[in-house]
Amino acid sequence: MYPSYLNVYAENKLEEKIKQLKEILSSCRLCPRQCRVNRLKDERGFCGAGKDLRVSSAFAHFGEETCLVGRNGSGTIFFSHCNLKCAFCQNYEISHLAEGREVGIKELAEYMLSLQNIGCHNINLVTPTHFACQILEALAIAIKDGLNIPLVYNCGGYESEEVIGILNGVVDIYMPDAKFSSPEASQRFCGVSDYFPNLKRVLKRMHQQVGDLEIRDGIATRGLLVRHLVLPGGLAGTREIMEFIAQEISVSTYINIMAQYRPCGQAHRFAQINRYITHQEYAEAISIARSFDLSRFD
Repeated sequence: MYPSYLNVYAENKLEEKIKQLKEILSSCRLCPRQCRVNRLKDERGFCGAGKDLRVSSAFAHFGEETCLVGRNGSGTIFFSHCNLKCAFCQNYEISHLAEGREVGIKELAEYMLSLQNIGCHNINLVTPTHFACQILEALAIAIKDGLNIPLVYNCGGYESEEVIGILNGVVDIYMPDAKFSSPEASQRFCGVSDYFPNLKRVLKRMHQQVGDLEIRDGIATRGLLVRHLVLPGGLAGTREIMEFIAQEISVSTYINIMAQYRPCGQAHRFAQINRYITHQEYAEAISIARSFDLSRFD
């Protein structure tokens, strides 16, 4: 297991990537919302993040995908704020209310190293999009001090192609959500109508970089892992998403079709999603995926 970011660091390319992200941060276009605020001067856009990192928690997580958890857990770092802010978010206090505390670049690097030191199989960056620049700055410090486990980019799927391009060679495992195929649903619950067209472009870029998920001795080492949360009433658009993945990404794509939806955050404001999903709805989502010859499920 040799994380790709070690090659980027050895070739002195990491600093150039940080420089590129810092330029983007000065007129923020880290995500497709393109707020264009100067984050370096602590200006705030939709996500609410400024110039400083804000972290909610860092710990060995045993509730993630089996191939990430292994025996010792996934070294999970939850970042405050979010560029999507789904109405039904299960981490509402973190993503919407920015629960957490400000940490320095060096402290984030120390988090990474401490998670490695307790045996975690990877560094799992949860909702990293709006802090991509600061994360790479911390990564440079952590590498110098011995970090050598895979980096997981655990994001909402509403990403900038430009930023994903910069992250080429840095991220070992991309783990995006595939939330919606319907522009009406994504607009209603996240305030963006272009979620699915953007997701399709980004998934292709991610897969081109890392390929299908590789698992060695039960532990994921590199590749694409897609999460799809089943929503009440088929609102997630499972059929369209699975068809796209099978036909334009790979039938060997590793997918976690998730059944844990429950009304959280502001879900009570929307009658369509103010309930748990049924066993039948989940079974139907699995059946749809199988109908497109997809078979790698968590």
